[in-house]
Amino acid sequence: MFPRKIREEVVYVAEGMLQAESIKIMLESFGITAFVNQESAGTTYGLTVGFLGEVEVIVPLNQVDEAKKIIADMEAGNLEENDENLE
Repeated sequence: MFPRKIREEVVYVAEGMLQAESIKIMLESFGITAFVNQESAGTTYGLTVGFLGEVEVIVPLNQVDEAKKIIADMEAGNLEENDENLE
């Protein structure tokens, strides 16, 4: 099998459309234009695992660095609010 090359405008590869849409909405809340892209067979059959279930989150090239930083902060838990800040 050939190694898969991910285009540089792809900032996240999600496992299913729900996860991809969540990331897209989060990026949009920070003012970043985002799109999702899934192989058509995966969409048709509703697949959420494997290559056909993967969904790419894509942003314009001029927003890639900012989007990757936001995603890294999300994965590190830095975007979560704890109960102490809610008072």
